[in-house]
Amino acid sequence: MTAFPAVFHARRDTAWPFWPLVPLYPYGQRPTLRTEVVTDTVWTFDQFQGIFYVVVPIRMTVVRLEPRGLLVYSPVAPTAECVRLLRELEDRHGPVRYIILSTVTGIEHKVFVGPFARRFPQAQVYATPNQWSFPLNLPLPWLGLPGDRTQLIPEDSSCLPFADQVDCALLAPISLGLGPFGETACFHRASRTLMVTDAVVSIPADPPAILQINPFPLLFHAKDSPADAILDTPDNRRKGWQRIALFAFYFRPSTLEVATTGEMFREAKQAPDRSRQNYFGLYPFRWQPNWSASFQALHNQGKLSVAPILKTLIFNRGPREVLTWAKQVATWQFERVIPAHLDAPIAANPAQFLAAFDFLQPSLAQAHPLSEADTQLLRDIDVGLTQRGISRPSQALPHRSPAE
Repeated sequence: MTAFPAVFHARRDTAWPFWPLVPLYPYGQRPTLRTEVVTDTVWTFDQFQGIFYVVVPIRMTVVRLEPRGLLVYSPVAPTAECVRLLRELEDRHGPVRYIILSTVTGIEHKVFVGPFARRFPQAQVYATPNQWSFPLNLPLPWLGLPGDRTQLIPEDSSCLPFADQVDCALLAPISLGLGPFGETACFHRASRTLMVTDAVVSIPADPPAILQINPFPLLFHAKDSPADAILDTPDNRRKGWQRIALFAFYFRPSTLEVATTGEMFREAKQAPDRSRQNYFGLYPFRWQPNWSASFQALHNQGKLSVAPILKTLIFNRGPREVLTWAKQVATWQFERVIPAHLDAPIAANPAQFLAAFDFLQPSLAQAHPLSEADTQLLRDIDVGLTQRGISRPSQALPHRSPAE
């Protein structure tokens, strides 16, 4: 597996002028890291994004089709750097022929598909059905997708022009109230590679490579107090990443306390760096000594898992649909999984993929319990959304005997 590290050659090479559509850090600058996963066959293109330096990777996957051509799954921002790296693959393996909009809900994925498609005008766009937008539910061309070459992925994907090499499985839409959740998994047979968007992740103990291009967010979250200096060491990069992961998945983990506004401003005067980049010395986070144990439980030895927010707010709204989809995906004989976030590629087989969804089955749920303390905020959100009628109540599958 060969990595091609991106650097800030010139700000215009990594510039993303449409960042106000989804105003996430690093805003107008998005470096890209291309990694060859399977020689001359599968590549990942990583970028990163976040809020308040809580940064996580976002990823597109590219696979080579026979006899020539490329399929792009879940595009990222088509910066000059990203397009150049993809043009290099086109020169060797043929043009981008197909682009997959793999999610219904994820605006951080959908926002790039229209601009990306316009950089590759010969490509056909295939979108996961039941697309919706908020506050107005607009047709796909109004969301920037080219109307003359965009179509929905059919339930029977055997009619798709790339069906002889790539299988697709649609997760039946899960009604959330405002709109549905859904995604499309794709299996590239030749490389035995499964591509998913948000359904499963693997949380690494060390910071992903794309985040180490600009380690400041990692180092910012490694601080224990505003008086700490920003020190770039491997241990601080790892410490900052693990805390970022707790933020990203729990929003407010139980091992975190937040200073009051008055405390923040008083303590900011002690900060050795009061620059704008360092938020003028303001640092509200107070981590308890046992925060690392919370991360280790979340990390789960890097195994495939479903993110806590999907467990508590989304997949429990349609457990039957999710399990049906997961079992369909598990019929494919893959040996690696590439999600659109966090770690990749992940060495995993169908049984390991299916095990990530055990929490939906009452007889197996206790094998992978979530920390009640860490998920308290998510459960409070769950109750609030249900009581206000914004989201429908969670559902539970009936208990079944082993014979069933």
